[in-house]
Amino acid sequence: MHTHKFLPVLALIATLPTFADSFTLSSNDIAQGKFMDKAQEFNGFGCSGGDLSPHLKWSNAPKGTKSFAITAYDPDAPTGSGWWHWQIVNIPATVSELSTGAGSTKKNSAPNGSIQVQNDYGSAGFGGACPPVGHGVHHYRFTVHALSVEKLDLPANASGALAGYMINANAIGSSTIESLYKRD
Repeated sequence: MHTHKFLPVLALIATLPTFADSFTLSSNDIAQGKFMDKAQEFNGFGCSGGDLSPHLKWSNAPKGTKSFAITAYDPDAPTGSGWWHWQIVNIPATVSELSTGAGSTKKNSAPNGSIQVQNDYGSAGFGGACPPVGHGVHHYRFTVHALSVEKLDLPANASGALAGYMINANAIGSSTIESLYKRD
């Protein structure tokens, strides 16, 4: 074996610049492609879960990030337009983690300065999974968005669609965990 032919290539690879780690979202409560616990199920509409937003932690935000937004969306809801479970905007750039239950509609656990947008249940905060019985597996996309602005200027009664538009218009990066849930 003549390894000496590969030495110049190995030397070249060793001098290439290393790239920054990618923007990553993780959680102690939910996982990519895995079923969520009853803790993340809604409490109402025939569901009896804990209605707790999951713990979320992110790292390696893109350069130029001035704030964050988090969305939780079910594209499988039989509405014709999906279902917004949670949208929280204007999370300061210094924040990189939300504890379990931070999206509570009953107590103010969200980061200072942030705003929770009204979800499709009609409450400002997190509303858990509650797919129709027998409707099969639903996919819940929890996404952290790095934004190029410190604050999104949204009206107090902003719809999920308007908030989503403003988030996407100002996003410079995002990372998603897609969890699953079903009711038999």
